[in-house]
Amino acid sequence: MTHFAFHLDATDTETAARAGRWETPHGVVDTPAFMPVGTLATVKGLLPEQLKATGAQMVLSNTYHLALRPGSDIVKEMGGLHKFMDWEGPILTDSGGFQVFSLAGLRKLTDEKAVFRSHIDGSLLELSPEKAVKIQEDLGADCIMCLDECPPANDVPEKIKAAVDRTTLWAKRCRDAQVRDDQALFGIVQGGISEEMRTRSAEGLVPLGFPGYAVGGLSVGEAPVDMYRTLDFTVPHLPVEKPRYLMGVGRPEDILEAVYRGIDLFDCVLPTRNGRNAMAFTSDGPVRLRNAVHQRDERPLDPECDCTACTRYSRAYLRHLFIAKEMLGGILLSLHNIAFYQKLVRDLRNAVNSGTVAQFRANQLARWQAQS
Repeated sequence: MTHFAFHLDATDTETAARAGRWETPHGVVDTPAFMPVGTLATVKGLLPEQLKATGAQMVLSNTYHLALRPGSDIVKEMGGLHKFMDWEGPILTDSGGFQVFSLAGLRKLTDEKAVFRSHIDGSLLELSPEKAVKIQEDLGADCIMCLDECPPANDVPEKIKAAVDRTTLWAKRCRDAQVRDDQALFGIVQGGISEEMRTRSAEGLVPLGFPGYAVGGLSVGEAPVDMYRTLDFTVPHLPVEKPRYLMGVGRPEDILEAVYRGIDLFDCVLPTRNGRNAMAFTSDGPVRLRNAVHQRDERPLDPECDCTACTRYSRAYLRHLFIAKEMLGGILLSLHNIAFYQKLVRDLRNAVNSGTVAQFRANQLARWQAQS
């Protein structure tokens, strides 16, 4: 797979944190990196040039949702996902595996495939490993994911083991079904918060030789301390020379802790979802703009941020937009939150390169906790 190369530029001597460069057909991604979520080929409310201005390098879209509408055949006919959504940088597509978890009431699951009843119109969508790969090849993302089964965090051991083994079985079928050589297919390590099951999953997947590996099945109801502990015993099983992706995570403190433990790539809906609901992430912790305390506040949202929301508008104005139910409020806070996440991963890259990750982590956590 000559279209991709992962270079480790620095590894922190006191922690497992690392900084690198991931070469893809649509550009280089500096890691650690955060991918804004554009489920339906759009990061809600934001133009591609606005995303780029935040420092975003790569975005994520979703196989299941795009298969339902507009259909992967239409995206392919329109020139692929990059042209369709006018995003020139790298794109990653999830396989639909998370919907196996989140839409459990609307699907039937066997070793052969998952069959969904559409949450839109009730029609059936079959996702086998082969179908998931074919849809993602039609979409044309740079990085595609194996179809997996994500079990609930509190599931019984027998079901977690079955999900691990099915995920490994499906990964082999995904690998064998892949036709395009310009897409990096990642295997996904499952296993809940069990060290035995995470080890079993990694040992089944690593010999398959994927160009990158994801850690799935976290941030699905477990306590943060359990997430971090799971990363402690999972990440060491993943190849050092390949990118490591923690799926669907998360809060700023989760990203900080995961980079500390050796993760390279992240995605999460929180920046835009919380932005649409009047909650901003800032250097001093969360700000809830519907609170009356901001009614006459002339200060910027975050003095350390250079995004449009922070350099042009006051907290009072931003609060007014939400109280008046003006859509600009959600747009500006989504923009700010993504810019905040991009600054966080840039700062982490700099900390790795300067050998100060432990100090950066301690200082940042103390600062956020002081405001909680």
